[in-house]
Amino acid sequence: MFGSGPSQFVILLASVLKPVDDTRMRGKFAGTLAGRTGMQVHIAGRASSEASVKQEKIALHPIFTGGRLSLNRLTAQWRYWQLLRQLKPNLVIVHAPELLTLTLLWQALGRGRKFLYDIRENYALNVSTQHVYQGLTRRWLAAGLQWVETLAAGHAAGLILAEISYAAELPFLTQLPPGRVVVLENKYQPQPDEKLRQLPLALPAPHELLRLLYSGTISELNGVWEAVALAGQLRAAWPGRAQLTIIGFCQQPVLLQQLKEKAAENPDWLTLIGGAELVAHARIVAEIGRSHLGLLPYRPHPSTERCRPTKLFEYLAHGLPVLSTPNPLWLELLESHGAGLPVDFGQPVDGPALVAQLQGHSFYPNGIPTDVRWAGEGKKLWHLLESVI
Repeated sequence: MFGSGPSQFVILLASVLKPVDDTRMRGKFAGTLAGRTGMQVHIAGRASSEASVKQEKIALHPIFTGGRLSLNRLTAQWRYWQLLRQLKPNLVIVHAPELLTLTLLWQALGRGRKFLYDIRENYALNVSTQHVYQGLTRRWLAAGLQWVETLAAGHAAGLILAEISYAAELPFLTQLPPGRVVVLENKYQPQPDEKLRQLPLALPAPHELLRLLYSGTISELNGVWEAVALAGQLRAAWPGRAQLTIIGFCQQPVLLQQLKEKAAENPDWLTLIGGAELVAHARIVAEIGRSHLGLLPYRPHPSTERCRPTKLFEYLAHGLPVLSTPNPLWLELLESHGAGLPVDFGQPVDGPALVAQLQGHSFYPNGIPTDVRWAGEGKKLWHLLESVI
């Protein structure tokens, strides 16, 4: 635990479901903030196996364990309130809407207390369309989220958007002055000791093994079965055969069991890493580094069609060629860097035709892009904080 001397400016970053070593909270926000003298950064979130890894000027506080629907989420609220009382932060950055009510109460009970709200998703839209919750529960939860976010927007010192599209999607943003809203996309922040590749990795020769990668949240909506199907089609068409690695966290027990069975039946070409457990981001980065093609096989859906996935920036920053659902927003970025090709994952893929297209294509003709990295977003974060402080 850090001391809180008079020269220290204490910042608390807080979520519930996101792990304390979450790439946005710890790697991007906390990593940026801790770089200034006099800053003391604390992170509250889900317990993680990486929580014991210490970093100077950043303290981790696991406040939640268990599943998404666990009653431990109520306990997390109590632990968050205790942290607010104990740390007495000068500024709170809220990364989860379920913590807004207590944050507003904390602000009301003291003078000069300020918070920023980091809007990482269009939560009401997700609840309404993804069918994680059913019936009246879904309706009431979506309405409750809209209400508390609208209330918080009127009291927050600033709002941060992870996606440009939220500015048009969220009605409560239209009433706010432009200076109180900033977009900080989930661009790639290298690990502290990471040396990024300077030149893109060429695809292997046809007689060599082709490594495919599906990383991040494992779900049907995110196209995990489409990734498996594509791997099978490429395996039949690529002379040196193809392998698929699926790495990430899965919140759907039935789906996870099905994937485990599929991997057990096909150990020679299908590998599952993680699943029931959170995977350290460094492990995902390592898989990116050893892969030849990154897959973005998302199914068309209102909750994702106007968002640019974090993994898209990760793949681009490492010079990894990408096969993507033909989403115009994603293809615009891929085409500007010559980084990938569109694939209709919803239809059976012509394996030989795709292999010919891959072998005849030159990826990243101008080198690995640098505008997909977090450095520019970090400067915008500091500009916002300086206006708040």
